[in-house]
Amino acid sequence: MKVIDLADEIKTRFGNIKRARGCFLYTEKGIRFTDLYQEGGKAILGWGGSSGGSSAFTMLKNVLSRGLTGSFSTDYFYQLQKAVSCLLASERNIFVFTEKTAALEALADCAKNSEAPVFWRPWNEDGKIWKDIPFVIVQPPFAWCEEYYIVAVASDIKSDKIAVFSKVLPSPICAGVTRSIYNMIAAIQNRSEKDWYIFDPEILPYWTRKGPYLYPKVPEGKYTDFVRHCLECEIVISPEYEVPSIVPFGADRGVFSKLKKTPFSF
Repeated sequence: MKVIDLADEIKTRFGNIKRARGCFLYTEKGIRFTDLYQEGGKAILGWGGSSGGSSAFTMLKNVLSRGLTGSFSTDYFYQLQKAVSCLLASERNIFVFTEKTAALEALADCAKNSEAPVFWRPWNEDGKIWKDIPFVIVQPPFAWCEEYYIVAVASDIKSDKIAVFSKVLPSPICAGVTRSIYNMIAAIQNRSEKDWYIFDPEILPYWTRKGPYLYPKVPEGKYTDFVRHCLECEIVISPEYEVPSIVPFGADRGVFSKLKKTPFSF
């Protein structure tokens, strides 16, 4: 199943999404979904309201109100570079792309004689030391429909070839993305195993959990049916088999009660 198919499934059967708060989505037909997809991780800090992601959009609105929507230079890009450097605990030059393939292609020549680029992910189960990795691609936890990929290159590496292909990030988006990264740095300190393992009785029959990430035990051939079954149980999971779902931080175990009462057979 594709992301667009998931959106159509929800709209057709439950109505449009009218509100999003924390890890919950509310439809016009009065259904509250628990969101385990979380926009592929972009909404891992939550949707709007009082969630960790809300201040990012406050920053966006503040900069937007100043009319800084042009292609002229502001200091917001430098602030973003500082945030990424803080996230990776190392000085970085950064370049922005709106497509994953474009980011990888821009890096291909620059990184071919060095270490391959690595995608950053919070609470990484592999224990990576980010400051030691010269090329890191960061998708910020910014719950926006458009995707952004930040190529972070160690400051001592020449990166002129990458700069040629990078995009100009509008200042309001730049400010919002910057705040989302600082929010993520705080969340990394505040969320831990104790916040995720409490869901194991409900999760482990269907997923293997690594930190907050859920990898399906359901065979790939039955996964689309499982996505639809979860929707009937008022749970939104990742529509893509290769993209893990995420433990719903801020929810309680009761959100899985319908799935527990009507188990999926595979």
